[in-house]
Amino acid sequence: MNKKELKDLIAKTQLNICQIVVLKGGREVFAGEWNGYKRDDCTHIMSATKSIVSLLNGIAIDRGLIKSIDDKVLDYFPDYQIKRGEKTIQDVTIRHLLTMRAPYKCKGDPWSKVCASEDWTKSSLDLLGGRKGLTDEFNYQTVCLHILSGILYQASGMKTVDFANEYLFKPLAIREHKNFYAKSAEEHKAFTIEKTPKGHVWFADPDGLGTPGYGLCMSAEDMAKIGQMCLNCGEYNGQRIVSESWIHDMTVPREVTGPYFRGMQYGYLWWIIHSEKNVYAAIGNSGNVIYVNPETDTAVAVASYFKPTVFDRIDFIEDTLLPALS
Repeated sequence: MNKKELKDLIAKTQLNICQIVVLKGGREVFAGEWNGYKRDDCTHIMSATKSIVSLLNGIAIDRGLIKSIDDKVLDYFPDYQIKRGEKTIQDVTIRHLLTMRAPYKCKGDPWSKVCASEDWTKSSLDLLGGRKGLTDEFNYQTVCLHILSGILYQASGMKTVDFANEYLFKPLAIREHKNFYAKSAEEHKAFTIEKTPKGHVWFADPDGLGTPGYGLCMSAEDMAKIGQMCLNCGEYNGQRIVSESWIHDMTVPREVTGPYFRGMQYGYLWWIIHSEKNVYAAIGNSGNVIYVNPETDTAVAVASYFKPTVFDRIDFIEDTLLPALS
C-alpha cells in the first residue's frame, strides 16, 4: 500500500481523524490531514491532556519545585479547611492523583459541582477523601484532577499554561498556548464537542489554571514532538526537557481493574499498552493519541475531532497504520 492509498483508506475508515504524524528514528515517515484541517490546526486532545500534565509534574520535580510525588496533597494547601471528621484526605498524595488511585466522595465526574463553582481547585478538594480510606483501587477521574493544576500553581507560582509554555512547549518549538475561558456551560460544552479546528489554547478555570484532565488543544505535529521527546528519554534536539528517571517512572505499569480499559495498565497519567515492550500512549476521547514504541523507535500522533466511543484507535495504529508503512 502506497501513501496515497493509505490516506484514502484512512479517509474511508477513520472518519474523524484530522491529522496524523508518524516519526521513526526521529524522522517523519508519514503525515496527512483530513476533514478540512491544515497541518498547524489544533484539535481538543481530550484526556491526552492528562499525559502532558504528567510531564509538567516531572519537570516541576526536576526543578525542585515539588519535592516528591509522595508529598501529601494538603501540604500545598495549608489554608484549606478540612471538614470535621474527614481523615482520608490528609493521607492522599500526589502519587495517588497521578496513578488514579485517589479516593473521592462521588461517583463519576462531578462536572456541574466543580465547573459551576468559583474555585475549581477547592471544589475538587472538597470531593477528595471519603469513609472508605485509601483502598488503592483504580478510580479514573477527569474533572477532580484539577487539584494537580492547583498544586503546580502553589509550587511554582505559575499558571498551568505559562509553566507549560516556558518549560515544555518552547523547548519543543511548539507554538505558545493561551488560556481559553468559557463564559457559560453552553460554551464549555461547545468547546468540548465542536468539530472545527482550534487554536493553540488550553481550557482554563476562572483563576487561569488550565484543566489537567482535558482541555488542551494541539496539532498532531505538536503531539509527535512530545512522543519523540519521550522516545529520547526526556531530551529533544540535544536539550534536556525532563529527567530520564521521570520518563522511566512515568511508564512503570500498574494494574488496572474494570471492564472498560481493554487490558491496558497505567503509569503516571499514561496508558501502558504492552508492558513487556514498554509501549505506552496518551489517549483521549475521540481517538486522540500519542503512541510511543521504544522498541521500534516510533512515535505516532493522531489528532481527531469529537466523536464519542472511539475505542479502536490503538488497534488502527498497530494493525493498519504501522504495518502499511513498514
